[in-house]
Amino acid sequence: MTSLTWTRRRASAARFWRQYRRQRAGAYGLVALALIALVALTAPLLVGGDVRSVTDAPGTALEAPSGRFPLGTDQFGRSLLGLLLWGARVSLAVGLLAAALSVAIGTLIGILAGHYGGWFATLAMRVTDWFLVMPSLVLAIVLATVMSRSVWTVVLAIGITSWPTTARLVRAQTIAVESRPYIERARALGGGHGHVMSRHVLPNVMPLVLSQTTLCISTAILTEATLAFLGLGDPTVVSWGGMLQDAREAGAVSSGHWWYLAPPGIAIAVVALAFTLCGRAIESVLNPKLGAGR
Repeated sequence: MTSLTWTRRRASAARFWRQYRRQRAGAYGLVALALIALVALTAPLLVGGDVRSVTDAPGTALEAPSGRFPLGTDQFGRSLLGLLLWGARVSLAVGLLAAALSVAIGTLIGILAGHYGGWFATLAMRVTDWFLVMPSLVLAIVLATVMSRSVWTVVLAIGITSWPTTARLVRAQTIAVESRPYIERARALGGGHGHVMSRHVLPNVMPLVLSQTTLCISTAILTEATLAFLGLGDPTVVSWGGMLQDAREAGAVSSGHWWYLAPPGIAIAVVALAFTLCGRAIESVLNPKLGAGR
């Protein structure tokens, strides 16, 4: 039985990959993400850790792009290209961790509310509605302000304020799954709440969770950049949002130092777009009707 199950799973994964490759926009997004992830992982080898040093900066302040510094330098004389490559590590890590936390909370609450129903579902959905009507960015700013300034604070601030959409989607899917006949048979054969939720409901909502995760990552990266731009990030780490905040403090906007603002802004936009393209492609594969309607 186990061998048959794994065979079916491999066949399903292969079928999903064949259909995903037909989504041209999703394929472009996946290639872009693979290249950015490769750059982020190899950043210590490409630029070295000393690129972040303020005291040992190799250039002068705010140099224009040149052969030595292709993207120019910041106000401390550090190479912006090196900072951009190194910042990819923090920005991607925060986006992935925050999205994972957000989706985990939303999935847990959605499954529990859809499975148990009653007063628990009513209470859970009222709390979810409260988070939905409150701007998540404002809540994240409040949490990042009252907590210590660190990367983990940003992850928590984003994760615990952006889960309601996932919770509502998962709850609706859970209700649909539990209305199917095989759920009644599982209960009649003695399957408890844990068995039904873990063995039947969760595998059926995982495709929805997967597509939602890719969309949440792009939102998390944008939110992290916003918090860092507002000065609420960790000042000891280099991230794309932190680079924008440094450019603002250095007066790059008023002084016309466009090379200080453009690279991190473009990088944030490219990564957010790539994750969005991947998420939309996954939705189209998992829901053919959605793909046909676009």
